[in-house]
Amino acid sequence: MKGIMRVLPVLLLFAGCSAETKSGYEITGSIAGPLEEGTQVFLRKSDENMRAIPGDTALISNGTFSFSGEAATPELRYIFIEGVNAGIPVFVENGSISITAHRDSLGTAGVEGTLQNEYYSDFVEGTRQLLERRNAINSEMQVAMQSRDTANMNALRDEFFELQGSALDYEKAFIAEHPDALISAMVLSRMLQSQSLPNAEIASLFKGLDESIRVSPLGENINSQISSQERTSVGAKAPDFSAPTPSGEVLALNDVLGKVTLVDFWAGWCRPCRAENPNIVKVYEKYKDKGLSILGVSLDRNAADWINAIEQDGLTWHHVSNVRYFDEIAELYNVRAIPASFILDENGVIVAKNLRGESLEAKIAELLP
Repeated sequence: MKGIMRVLPVLLLFAGCSAETKSGYEITGSIAGPLEEGTQVFLRKSDENMRAIPGDTALISNGTFSFSGEAATPELRYIFIEGVNAGIPVFVENGSISITAHRDSLGTAGVEGTLQNEYYSDFVEGTRQLLERRNAINSEMQVAMQSRDTANMNALRDEFFELQGSALDYEKAFIAEHPDALISAMVLSRMLQSQSLPNAEIASLFKGLDESIRVSPLGENINSQISSQERTSVGAKAPDFSAPTPSGEVLALNDVLGKVTLVDFWAGWCRPCRAENPNIVKVYEKYKDKGLSILGVSLDRNAADWINAIEQDGLTWHHVSNVRYFDEIAELYNVRAIPASFILDENGVIVAKNLRGESLEAKIAELLP
């Protein structure tokens, strides 16, 4: 589910598509709430590392502001207000764009007036209830983990994965129904990063996008990612790697291959990972004597958090980590969101990916009857 929440950040690769020939764009905004006359408003874009790039500046006058200019192609920008720690996403494209917001809740601003902004508003509205329930589950999971309420944790985990499926179905339908929307390409790029769909299905959705989206910078990036995913697709030989164990020794994937091997990318700070760990423990205890091997690859930022999580969750299998967050091993496996996992056969060939809950146990049972 975390997938829906992360649509905008890493997707600021400024997709280009054919813009209508008009006299340029005009953005007019109305901001309610306490703001001094002359407060600065910034229209900025960001680079791939989410660093703000300087852009246009306007001043608040009677609670309003405006920007104007020419947009050769539509691109995603953010409006920031001096002294306010939040931004308003807006697709800048030729035409009239109106923004209404409150100083204390910029995240719920209304943006209207051009095609790409209408598409984005439609997408956000379609995910609103899903997002609200996701946030509630996260809060309830935190309480359950603190009280060690295993039964509630398991129930919340099942609900979380069901909600994940509903969100994914909505996103796939939106992409198919809006092939000329920049947000469709952004959602597809995020799907690639989270590996929430098989590579072949993502490639099919990509082919369904309008040519103007596919040949844009973002489209070219998606196409490149699709190609790179092939090296960790089902049927490919899993790339070998090595990293330090909790005791400091170096351990390689090829050193721990069993009849079936689960390569599990996780971290102590990852709530969905921790929620899934009891299920993995159950599967491991049931099948380790039949040839199941597990190699946990932690994307923690420090060793203490990693080792403590191993002990707290009772993870008695092999573990490695460079303790560098999303490091070169994650990059090698195209892992950009966790939990992520790969099931390998005795030859190290990938036979399944990203299975959890009952699906994971069913696959292991099939491979190790």
